Amino acid sequence: MKNILLVIIILFASCKPCQTINYTLSNPVSAKTMNCPENGDCSLELIPNKSLEFKKDEFGISYPIITEGNKTILKYTYNRNPITNIQDSNYTEIVYAELDKTIEEISLTSKELQTIKLYFGRLCYCKGETGFYPIKNGNFKMVKSGKNNLIIDIEFEISEVPQIISKISETISLKSNKTN
Repeated sequence: MKNILLVIIILFASCKPCQTINYTLSNPVSAKTMNCPENGDCSLELIPNKSLEFKKDEFGISYPIITEGNKTILKYTYNRNPITNIQDSNYTEIVYAELDKTIEEISLTSKELQTIKLYFGRLCYCKGETGFYPIKNGNFKMVKSGKNNLIIDIEFEISEVPQIISKISETISLKSNKTN
């Protein structure tokens, strides 16, 4: 009986626990995303060794400042295709988050979202409805998938301005510039 118990203890001690993310980027990673509205292009970037700050201009409109730092910036961009023969039809939505330098699994909801400076930006010729806004209502989750892949799930709602992107669900390789 003692031998069986000893074998069971050795088996449990030798098994690897569930692996979590613990990855530090040395170079930026960028990729076109798979889940994007049909009328545009989307991309996802992880930018290491930067810091993210939001300031307001003289009209009270927030804008991002990215500087050298000790964090990793997540940037998701949606660029709608310009409308033919229409001037000023450019339209872009951007989601920013400031992650720790070492990327780890994370799961945040509503009030916790500002711990990673999760912001939504709407850039267009839309008088009074452009700028960057803190995301206060939603969910943010990153988990490891496979050896070097990261699943990023963001679902959010902004009350200040209309939005096209409200859900981001992407898998990105931390070793190369590919999404799955």
